[in-house]
Amino acid sequence: MNSITPIRPSTTTAPARRWPLERVLFAMAGTMTVVSAVLAAFVSPWFLILTAFVGLNQWMYVAFRGCPASVALKHFGVPAQCKW
Repeated sequence: MNSITPIRPSTTTAPARRWPLERVLFAMAGTMTVVSAVLAAFVSPWFLILTAFVGLNQWMYVAFRGCPASVALKHFGVPAQCKW
């Protein structure tokens, strides 16, 4: 008789797929912009300063290849996809 061998799950696992730095920054900027707009609409228009700060940080990333958020995220191990 043929012996049936049980199928075992693979011991190797696929590497974890993490978001690259650019995608994380885009998600953070979008979230902060929406939060700022909601706070400006319902609490105080002064929260629009937060929106300006987010835009300024985005331009810093474009112009200088880094912003405070990108430096912090790189410190925590978020991989950079863009090869400058």
